[in-house]
Amino acid sequence: MSKREQTIIAKAFMEMAEGLTSGAYGTRPKIALTGMGSEHGEENAMAAALMAAARGVDVYYIGTLEAEGVTTVKVANDEEGHKKMDELLEKGEVDGAVTMHYPFPIGVSTVGRVITPAKGKEMFVANTTGTSSTDRIEGMIKNAICGVITAKACGVANPTVGILNVDGARQTEMALKQLQEGGYDIRFAESSRADGGCVMRGNDVLQGSPDIMVMDSLTGNVMIKMLSSFTTGGSFESTGYGYGPGIGKGYDKLILIISRASGAPLIANALEYAAKLVRGKVFKVAAEEFEKAEKAGLNKILEARKEASKPAAAAETVTAPPAEPVTASIPGIEVMDLEDAVQVLWKAGIYAESGMGCTGPLVMMSEANHEKAMELLKKAGYVG
Repeated sequence: MSKREQTIIAKAFMEMAEGLTSGAYGTRPKIALTGMGSEHGEENAMAAALMAAARGVDVYYIGTLEAEGVTTVKVANDEEGHKKMDELLEKGEVDGAVTMHYPFPIGVSTVGRVITPAKGKEMFVANTTGTSSTDRIEGMIKNAICGVITAKACGVANPTVGILNVDGARQTEMALKQLQEGGYDIRFAESSRADGGCVMRGNDVLQGSPDIMVMDSLTGNVMIKMLSSFTTGGSFESTGYGYGPGIGKGYDKLILIISRASGAPLIANALEYAAKLVRGKVFKVAAEEFEKAEKAGLNKILEARKEASKPAAAAETVTAPPAEPVTASIPGIEVMDLEDAVQVLWKAGIYAESGMGCTGPLVMMSEANHEKAMELLKKAGYVG
C-alpha cells in the first residue's frame, strides 16, 4: 500500500471518528417490535427485525424468538407483549415502537407512508388509523398538519399537500388556505389532471402527485391497505412503510402501526421509518408546527367550523325563480351543502340547479349569472 493510500485511509477513519463523536452520523435508535399476533407468524416479524438491524436500527424484539443482532425481550403472549412495549417506552429503554394495534386517544392519528405504483414515489397518507377529531372536517385539517410534521421529520423540507376528493375536501381546502393566509407555511400540490388544483383524484394517488395526501383516517386505512398489497391480492402487505406514527398536539409517545397482514419487507421499513423519526426529532417538529399553525389562526378556524356545523334554525321556504338554460357551473361545493347553495342563489333571484360532474358536485346557472353567483357563494362560505 502506498503512502498516499495510507494517508487517504487514515483521513477517512479520522472523519468517521469525528462524525461519531459529534453525532454527525447519528445514533442507532432503539425501536421495539411486538412480534406476536401476525397472520404470517413470528418468523415473519423476526425476519423484519433482522433486516432493520442490518440497516442501522437497534431492534428490541418482543416475543419468543431469538436471533443474533437483535435483542429479544421474552413474553408469553400478545397481551403481555403490549404491556412490555409500554413499559419499555415509559422507562425510556427504547426510543419508539412498531406494533400491530394500539388504542390512541382522540386527537391522535397515524401518518402512513407508501411507495406509489405509477412512479415509485414516496407519499405520506394523512391519516390512516386513530382519529384527529370526532368532526370529519376538523380531523382532515389536523391531518394535514400531522402530515407536514411527519414529512419534515423525515427530511422533506418543503412538503406539498394535496387533499383527496372525498366528502369534506373542499371545506378542508378552504380552511387550509385560510391558515396559509394567516401565515402558516403550507405548500399546495397541483393535481396531475388537466384542470389542476390541490384537490386530488385517484390518478394522483397512483402517481404520488403530492408529498402528503390528506383524507379522513377511515379512507386512509383503505388506501394504505390497497397501496401496500395490490401486488399480492391483499393477503400480504409487501411494500411501503406501514400505517405510521401516532401524531397529535402534546402527544410524545412514538408508536408506529403495522397490520397483522404486514410482511417482513414492510415491517422492516416501518422500523426504519421509526428510526428516521427519532433522528428527525419528530415531537420537537410537532410542537413547532402546531405552534405556527395556532399563531396563524388554527383555533379560530376550527371554532368557526364548529359554529357552521351547528343545526340551523328552521329554514325559510324559497321558491325557485323562472327556469332558464344553465350553461355555466361552479365546482368545489361539498355534496352535503349542494342544495343549500342552490337556495342561496334562488333567494337572490338567480335560477340554479345542482349537478354532479366528473370532478364532483356542481351548482349550475346561466352564463349571465355566473359572476354574481360566484360572489354570493363565496360570501356564504360555500366556495373559497
